[in-house]
Amino acid sequence: MTSCEMSKSTMTFRRYLVLAVVAVTAPLGDTLLSAGMKRVGPVSLGHLSTLIYALGTPQIVVGIALLILFFASYLASLSWADLTFVLPATSIGNVLVALLARFWLHEQISPGRWVGILLITAGVGFVTQGPSYTETAKKHDTALLTPNARQS
Repeated sequence: MTSCEMSKSTMTFRRYLVLAVVAVTAPLGDTLLSAGMKRVGPVSLGHLSTLIYALGTPQIVVGIALLILFFASYLASLSWADLTFVLPATSIGNVLVALLARFWLHEQISPGRWVGILLITAGVGFVTQGPSYTETAKKHDTALLTPNARQS
């Protein structure tokens, strides 16, 4: 089976949609957490009441909910694709974080960081050209299960 055939057989519209959810929910969740914590101010583990207050802030609650959705989607994507495919494919979130931080949170981003983000984005293009799932891993898993099946 060629790498092109593996990519076509494992990646569907729904799976691309899950990857998109992973790529969007993490940056949005992180940005909301940052915005919420800027409103709350400094939090110390020595003063848990401030931390509990922060957990009740609407932006932080929505941010946490988005990060839970991210984690669930991330787990789902790892169940059908290699980590070396999922992580780079969803790293477009780095670009989204930078854009959200710059235009929503009004943070300054140095030219060096923009170059880094551009390099990450270019790297993602190279990584996504390969297969999403390594066929040898499937064969290895089957071989590991065979001795157990004989013992049963």
